[in-house]
Amino acid sequence: EVQLVESGGGLVQPGGSLRLSCVASGFTFSNYYMSWFRQAPGKGLEWVSGIKSGSGSTYYTDSVKGRFTVSRDNAKNTLYLQMNSLKSEDTALYYCTTSAVPNYWGQGTQVTVSS
Repeated sequence: EVQLVESGGGLVQPGGSLRLSCVASGFTFSNYYMSWFRQAPGKGLEWVSGIKSGSGSTYYTDSVKGRFTVSRDNAKNTLYLQMNSLKSEDTALYYCTTSAVPNYWGQGTQVTVSS
């Protein structure tokens, strides 16, 4: 059974940092593309970042380029999202997803950026 468990969210002031984690199980993590999505209050899902298996090539939506860094530790079956210089518009529920099971969504982790 596929499981993706996100953690690391919280309340942070503008300009602050957080690191999100996503622990995966039930599939061969190292073989699959992984992504982060987010959903802000009252808005639709937004793709944030992705990382390939193998090459580890990374991709970002324009609004987070230069501030967020996605990475993966295949030995720990864990995906990360380092978020720096956070803004109020980054407030959202963050989810990780896998290309192994495209329609699977975990419970997400809440990020709130507010003074």
